[in-house]
Amino acid sequence: MFDRPIDLAAARVLVTNDDGINAPGLKLLAKVARTLSEDVWVVAPEQEQSGASHSLTLSRPLRIRKLGHRRFAVDGTPTDCVLLAVNAILRDKAPTLVLSGVNAGANLGEDVTYSGTVAAAMEATLLEVPAIAFSQHYQNRSAIPWKTAEAHAAKVIRRLTAGPWPRNTLINVNFPAVAPDDVAGIVATRQGRRKIGDGVVERADPRGRPYYWIGPLRDEAPDMPGTDLNAVTEGKVSLSPIYLDLTNGPALAELKKVFS
Repeated sequence: MFDRPIDLAAARVLVTNDDGINAPGLKLLAKVARTLSEDVWVVAPEQEQSGASHSLTLSRPLRIRKLGHRRFAVDGTPTDCVLLAVNAILRDKAPTLVLSGVNAGANLGEDVTYSGTVAAAMEATLLEVPAIAFSQHYQNRSAIPWKTAEAHAAKVIRRLTAGPWPRNTLINVNFPAVAPDDVAGIVATRQGRRKIGDGVVERADPRGRPYYWIGPLRDEAPDMPGTDLNAVTEGKVSLSPIYLDLTNGPALAELKKVFS
């Protein structure tokens, strides 16, 4: 655990995302961050990077474009953004806290392995900076209820930073697709289980050649009680601690017996 709570009033806060520098969720999260700290920096991808996961750009140089006061765009992935923010833009003083999002759409269950939003928080965690990933769920073909994330994000941040922070752990937050006043509570959850990508759509281009879309968006199905999926389905804000050590402890113990 980090040895003390985070003093938000004195914190340097880095805000990033995977939807790109002009995304409404990023603007919302930066606005929320500025109600908590005066030292807020925005470093986000030039273009949308949804599904980029924890990818890092190694095959070409990266460029940073300054767009305004404490606001920068990087022509790379969310991971690139956090890495360059910590090691270049903010090299004089590292961020105290990283906030990633607010993503347009939930990051639940196995989504966390694909999500650039979660990956940005993961990179910060690897750099030993506490990090929170935020996502706003919405129903298919409906407007994104951004006001729900805006109404509850600051409270979530305050409560998460009020006590010691577990090392090697990021917090994945999902807001439900309900109006702000209809949120049924804030609950700690474990990662649920589902799989994206089964709905592959095959079509033909004007020359008759096939192409494919991975999707489409799905309605959320209730999961076992205690999971992020279940909480969001019930109209609750879900907080899931994601641990970066992927080792399966029981399996490791069994392997040691086999290979001793």
